[in-house]
Amino acid sequence: MNFKKYLLAGTAMMAMSFFAACSDDDQPTNNGGSGTGNDEPEQTETVSGEVEGTWTANSVVNVSGHITVPEGKSLTIEEGVQVIFSTSGVGTNHVPIEFTVEGNLYCEGTEANPVLLSIPEAERTEDNTLKGMWGGIVATKSCDEMLIDHTIIEYTGGQVTDGSPAASAGIYTAGDDAYPQITTNNINGNYVITNSIIRNGWSDGIYLMGGNAIIANNTFAANGYDGAEAVNVKAGCKVDVAGNIMFSPNTNGLKLSSSGQSETRGQALIQAYNNTIINSGWRRDGEKGGCIYVEKNALVHVFNNLMVNCKFRAMTPSYTLANDPEEGYADASVIDYNYYASGSQESEIVFEDESGVAYAWEGYNYAHEDYNQGVVDAHSLIATQEDGKDPMFVNFDINGVSLTSYTYDDSWDFHVQSGSPVLTGAYDGTDATMAPFFQTSGLTVNGETYTSPAVANHFGAYGIE
Repeated sequence: MNFKKYLLAGTAMMAMSFFAACSDDDQPTNNGGSGTGNDEPEQTETVSGEVEGTWTANSVVNVSGHITVPEGKSLTIEEGVQVIFSTSGVGTNHVPIEFTVEGNLYCEGTEANPVLLSIPEAERTEDNTLKGMWGGIVATKSCDEMLIDHTIIEYTGGQVTDGSPAASAGIYTAGDDAYPQITTNNINGNYVITNSIIRNGWSDGIYLMGGNAIIANNTFAANGYDGAEAVNVKAGCKVDVAGNIMFSPNTNGLKLSSSGQSETRGQALIQAYNNTIINSGWRRDGEKGGCIYVEKNALVHVFNNLMVNCKFRAMTPSYTLANDPEEGYADASVIDYNYYASGSQESEIVFEDESGVAYAWEGYNYAHEDYNQGVVDAHSLIATQEDGKDPMFVNFDINGVSLTSYTYDDSWDFHVQSGSPVLTGAYDGTDATMAPFFQTSGLTVNGETYTSPAVANHFGAYGIE
């Protein structure tokens, strides 16, 4: 039986109607088809080529070709702006439109009136959910800073082809890569991505190849068609990832790697805490990862995360090769005090020629070669068939959502009820090595300092509302 064919067919058939998560005060809302809180735009313009200055609040900006914020220049996108990318592409090859940032970019939405980066409303369909209709945001080595706040980014992930700006710049490879929704590539850059929705993408939600970053209080949904992650970090990065909801990433919610480490591009440093990852790993074409994947000497502290109905536990391939920058496990890392919950439902996609895992609890207790037993998740709470460790969400049935579904329901609420088991047993955050990098000093972007969330003494993004 060809399970890969079933995977691709199942992916194409699944329904899709995403809206903003409304379960936390820090989350943006998507009021209707426009994705903003306004019925009528103040002005409309069409752009291509170089862009800078300010796109004023509540305007509609139609993008007809590749756009670039030039080096040394800045573009501010104010609240309620709708940036609509043509899906016709550029030239005879119909190269997906890319948003290149060589200078600085500031997306300044609000909770009530977010910025929207999307495609024409009539094309926001179920069939187009994971087709990659435009090229995403690519911040190059000359991009010093970027703010993405209360912003919705969707329908990205177009294929990198001959003529794609990112291929010409040597960032991605034509014919091999698809655009993530957000890319960074300056090891000295400052990037703040908060309170936003990053959804419906062929490839990764965020792909960090360099920079200092705060990735906090976002909702990720339907990231990756036949591979990819919600957040993918490489060498040259120092990152706090906290308070995020990651629903149905194709492979992992977090892929943390020091790939590319060199004398000039330092070891990847990541603090990942208080995230909630749901339905991760089941849609991949083959098996690799399944919620959190730490490789190639990334130095990480991954704790107080809540995994719900994910395919496997946290993995550290080549963990016997301590501190090997080519492929090993940084033994100063801590991946522990996490919570793995499982429903009772069976996956529609099972790779009998690999693990044969069909249930989340089965994957958590599978004898996987990449589980570093006794070190990784030594103190974590792990569901079994008899004890699924239901987190007691306010509104999400862990037994009622298909493991392969990527349809996000805006009525879900990932706060927990009083008496939830995720409220006890988490790490208290007192060890200095576990502290967020940017909680105190923060990151300064566009003259304003942003700080990372403090470590919460519970598992997952939300406690009691």
